[in-house]
Amino acid sequence: MRFLPVFLDLQAGAVLLVGAGDLARAKLRLLISTGARIRWYATDGDHDVSGVEPAALQRIELADGDPLDADLTGVVAIVCAGAGDAGPVMSARARAVGLPVNVMDDLSHSTFIFPAIVDRGDVVVAVGTGGSSPVVARRVRERIEAALPGRIGDLASFIGRWRKSVHNRIPEFPLRRRFWERVVDGPIGALVLAGRTDEAETALKNIRDASAFAGAQQTGKGEGSVTLVGAGPGDPDLLTLKALRALQDADVIFYDELVSAEVLDRARRDASRVAVGRRVGKPGIGQAAINRLMIEAARNGQRAVRLKGGDPFVFGRGGEEVEALRQAGVRYSVVPGISAGLGAAAQFEVPLTFRHEALRITFLTAHKARDAETVDWSTLTDEKMTVVVYMGVTAARSVRAGLLAAGRSPQTPVGVFARVTRPDA
Repeated sequence: MRFLPVFLDLQAGAVLLVGAGDLARAKLRLLISTGARIRWYATDGDHDVSGVEPAALQRIELADGDPLDADLTGVVAIVCAGAGDAGPVMSARARAVGLPVNVMDDLSHSTFIFPAIVDRGDVVVAVGTGGSSPVVARRVRERIEAALPGRIGDLASFIGRWRKSVHNRIPEFPLRRRFWERVVDGPIGALVLAGRTDEAETALKNIRDASAFAGAQQTGKGEGSVTLVGAGPGDPDLLTLKALRALQDADVIFYDELVSAEVLDRARRDASRVAVGRRVGKPGIGQAAINRLMIEAARNGQRAVRLKGGDPFVFGRGGEEVEALRQAGVRYSVVPGISAGLGAAAQFEVPLTFRHEALRITFLTAHKARDAETVDWSTLTDEKMTVVVYMGVTAARSVRAGLLAAGRSPQTPVGVFARVTRPDA
């Protein structure tokens, strides 16, 4: 990500617009919508403001002369659209004094770019492609436009009017956030989105115990929970929708070493992240300590996510963790994920079952395959059985020896896969 998405308050000063023709007029209309004061240097001398509302005209200064001589006092940004050769020169001047500048379709002379914008009043969505493909940005914007309710901005404004009052009633941030989530996702939010704001106002006023509405217990803390989430084999696009919701609602995330950075990037930005996993040969904090962390987080009213590579119940110790949570009386749920074996089969087009050829599947961990008594190799000799071996790299010799000794054919096809579904697989 080269360009950081930020929202600039253009009402704090003036915007210098340099350019002419349809391109400049399009930028003029966009800048007008922000409430900015605009000083427009039309490089062809034609300040065409037809169609501009009279009230907006009061905020536009139609400047004459050379824009290179413009007074930059009070200017907060410079925009060049249809400016020709003046664009790069204005860019150099802006950079010299530390002003953000955009030269349309000229990334090398711009310090900021205009995104494709979805404008719903107080809700504004900006979509950018780093200047590489405005068409792609527009297509993404169109999909967002179709998905967002028309009155979503009204809902944001509604919440804004009540924020201070609710803050005074619920000083604890996690509980307050849960309160607003219940408002947004429940009947009150639905009333606002239906245009029945007066009824929504009444419903919110009638909430006598805001903490109870948010789900607080008698201790004053919200009811915490733990969600065991399967992160899949690494590709963030393979997360389920339910997994994504859990990550975006989490207060704290306890994640394994095998969870990719790209998956963690899908989590809520201000969620605490605690690495608790371990790799072969590298000691971690231990399962008992992980259990204690999850239970403690839930008892403190937090929504904890235990994020595990693959699926929690496929060699992920999910069963042990569920048992600990159940014994502690902690509310929990489990979100399945795509296990690495299934991810490898799909990515490399190696079907695990095939009619008349592969009729059964066995999932095996090779973690302790060197200990002969831990694996009954005789159960894996069926030629119509696909054997999926996890954590098998360091124990490959032992796996091979065990299968051959039990009678598996030396001609059995073998595939070795690592970091499946990731770019470097």
